[in-house]
Amino acid sequence: MLHSKLLLFAIQKPSTTRKLKLIKWCQSKRLLARRVKCSRCGHNMRMKKTRHLDGFHWMCRHKSHRNKKTTRSVRVGSLFERSKLNLSSWLIFIYRFTQGLRIRQIDMMQDGIAKSSRTLSKMARVLRKVCRCAIKRFRRRHGQMIGSGQEFAVLDESNFRHKRKYGRGRASTTWRRKKWVFGMLGVRDKCRHPILRLVLRRSRPHLIPLVVKHVRPGTAIISDEWRAYRGVLANMGYKHFTVNHSQWFVDPHSGAHSQHIERAWLTYKTSVWRLRGNRTEKMLKEHLALIEWTHWLGEKHKQGPLGRLIKDIRHQFPV
Repeated sequence: MLHSKLLLFAIQKPSTTRKLKLIKWCQSKRLLARRVKCSRCGHNMRMKKTRHLDGFHWMCRHKSHRNKKTTRSVRVGSLFERSKLNLSSWLIFIYRFTQGLRIRQIDMMQDGIAKSSRTLSKMARVLRKVCRCAIKRFRRRHGQMIGSGQEFAVLDESNFRHKRKYGRGRASTTWRRKKWVFGMLGVRDKCRHPILRLVLRRSRPHLIPLVVKHVRPGTAIISDEWRAYRGVLANMGYKHFTVNHSQWFVDPHSGAHSQHIERAWLTYKTSVWRLRGNRTEKMLKEHLALIEWTHWLGEKHKQGPLGRLIKDIRHQFPV
């Protein structure tokens, strides 16, 4: 229902009536302010028609102004305040962003959303920042723990460096990055709860504290035979199962395998690479946080990732 209403308002040709309906819908979702007070007299301003981009703005003509009107944009205090794009383009982009489409596809599918890919990149950066702040609040409140009686954890490390097509082309500066991405994946039926952290080394002092922080005691843990885990996790109260990848993919005795996280790495790396999210360490952290937000918060919301993103925008930009 939320998806259909949003697309109905955004795709329609702009007119004064439809612009007003779009503003009212954004106000009902608390994406735009319903009431704005005048900075000069303190009275509530009224929404009036204008020739500007949105078609309407806030206006106050109180007698204390001495025949001088005060105007403010309908976007005051909102996510769209500093943007020059119309609201319908923003809502289409928010919808496409939650669908996981790449930036180039958005540019090709929706002609007229933005004049350049740089504008699209800025819009995506703003939404990624909203998701990153949301997952940080979730960590502070709930701790972001995985593992239980029915959920087991899979551990692995991977490197998100630059990928050259067919091994040709100029090598990027990301090859100099020595940090690894340490992944802890909680698996329960069809649910996946990834925890992705950048670590300087794959040594025991860098990995084990993260396991203790995010994996509940007594959880069954599956990993390869990397020496950082060997003989440590079992002594700390975990049920540790290993698989020797030099001999087989599935351990014949315990049936343990790490295909859950190996398949997840393919999905995560594809998402990061096609959006060029591994250029800098800061950008990589934003994309990793977005992956966590999608599985921990977006997919758990009753209205899907779009409903969760609108909720986080309201929290980040209260109006």
